[in-house]
Amino acid sequence: MESAIKTLVTTFISSSKGKENLDSKGFKNLVEKQFSSILEDANSADKVKEMQQGLDANADGKVSFGEYLTLVGYLAQSMSDRKTAAAAQSD
Repeated sequence: MESAIKTLVTTFISSSKGKENLDSKGFKNLVEKQFSSILEDANSADKVKEMQQGLDANADGKVSFGEYLTLVGYLAQSMSDRKTAAAAQSD
């Protein structure tokens, strides 16, 4: 678990180039590089922009670390739900 947390933090810092927030370009690059295999719309500029706006709770045009964690939590929950449903079907 510790390594997963380190990866989340390192990925954010790398994508934001050491800044506190991801700008639109940084967010788009992060989504395309890190989430393309689990998000079907990761390569759609319009969908990524829509996703960014949905995460941007304080409407500053950027994605903070906390807002990024909201996305990670949503993706983790979705993955857990799919795996749980698949396991229940195989029983």
